[in-house]
Amino acid sequence: MNHSAPVITKICDSLPQYSWRTEQIRQMEQQLVAVQHVSMYQLMQRAGDALFQALQLRWPSARHLWIFCGKGNNGGDGYVLARLAKLAGYNVEVVAFDEPPPGIPAEQARRDWLNAGGKCSGLHALHGKPDLIVDALLGIGPSTPLRGELLAWIQFINRQTVPVLAVDIPSGLNADTGMPLGGAVHAAATLTFVGLKCGLLTGLAADYTGDLYLSDLKNGVAGYCDIGGIHIMSYDRVAQSLFPRPRTAHKGDCGKVLLAGGGPGMPGAIRLAGEAALRTGAGLVKIFCHPENRQLVFSGRPELMFCHELAEDTLCWPDVLVAGPGLGLDEWGQQQWQHLLSYHGKMVVDADALNWLAQEPQVRHNWVLTPHPGEAARLLQCASSDVQSDRFAAVQELQHRYGGVVLLKGFGTLISDGKQIAICTEGNPGMASGGMGDVLSGIIAALLAQGLPLYDAACCGALLHGKAANEIAKEHGERGMLASDLFFWLQKLANPQRYQHGKNADTNSQ
Repeated sequence: MNHSAPVITKICDSLPQYSWRTEQIRQMEQQLVAVQHVSMYQLMQRAGDALFQALQLRWPSARHLWIFCGKGNNGGDGYVLARLAKLAGYNVEVVAFDEPPPGIPAEQARRDWLNAGGKCSGLHALHGKPDLIVDALLGIGPSTPLRGELLAWIQFINRQTVPVLAVDIPSGLNADTGMPLGGAVHAAATLTFVGLKCGLLTGLAADYTGDLYLSDLKNGVAGYCDIGGIHIMSYDRVAQSLFPRPRTAHKGDCGKVLLAGGGPGMPGAIRLAGEAALRTGAGLVKIFCHPENRQLVFSGRPELMFCHELAEDTLCWPDVLVAGPGLGLDEWGQQQWQHLLSYHGKMVVDADALNWLAQEPQVRHNWVLTPHPGEAARLLQCASSDVQSDRFAAVQELQHRYGGVVLLKGFGTLISDGKQIAICTEGNPGMASGGMGDVLSGIIAALLAQGLPLYDAACCGALLHGKAANEIAKEHGERGMLASDLFFWLQKLANPQRYQHGKNADTNSQ
């Protein structure tokens, strides 16, 4: 066995390129065992080593541990940690939900724990107050709702007033969807193994995982995993699409965007989308809106052009059309939507245009749809809870039914073109305010107008949108963030050579 310490990476410090489904993770474990010529128990010992290292790094003063172990390999990881901690002088109490069946690595881990002088007990035998609880009950296996005693144990853990370290994934959280299975452990930190699980990055996972850490258990040996996963967007990848413009570029080279919306009483959405398109680099931006909103939409931003009507010649002008911000669900909105359907170029469809589309579904291959879960539910004729219960399945079904590229908003935004899925982890709760989605529509339209393909523009747009919000949160916090606050950072981030140069200069000066 290789006894070198496993490498632990904090996810927010260095995000991996991919995440994987549960079955893929199991295949990767088998590849790891085969290529490195180790047993599953040796892999479990590496996991225990990594857990002990994480415990010491995150809670250096913790000396009294409650470790909750299940009967599977997740529990085995807990037994290995318990043995290591006991040998290091920690006060360790292991609470065993059930004994592992004979012949699996977890059974050997339990035996080694007992041979080291440890013991296993039930909830009734716990005493005092620990410094830390370790959740090694379930791992990635469960996919159906939890009931009975197991759920009661999870509720018991959540009632304690001490931090929890989750092993691989908080018990009760679906590793594929990020949704709790009737209940899940609320962890202060989660150390996941082998690869990043999809369910850690979307759904409701952020409310349960705490800080995410990863140990791939490869002990420095890399380059042999050939299992394709869900791509995790990064700014470095986006920067490759935002190359510097030629010195001879003019506004006609940078794309023309027409935005249609802004129905009665709703001037803000279309204005935000239009300015976002400008700030992300569109050469020319026109807005069509209800006559009563014109003064409000165009005041203070003379760079926005005015469109009188959605006539045939008007719809021949843009490279990209944005339909929906503030469009409304009244008769005026319906009339404009019918006009917009005669446009057959590249489109970004958002907000009320999605609601009109849900009433008369059709398939196109040159549009980007950007629904939030409620709009997605209307498009799929289901409840928003159904969408959230498996966001990966929902985004794939949306793309299948409507074509083009679909961007499903929410924690862990998902983008699908029918062949591939990407996930964007940028963003924060400060974005839960009016107008944020309208800004995203304008960003994607500008990127399309500048020549990015549909899928790349949607991925790039989601990343710029979320990262701009994160930069604001670093300086001012999340609460009170406005959609228009993103414009300053959008311009910076849309120029990666300058942004990255500034970041490097800041780092070098420290």
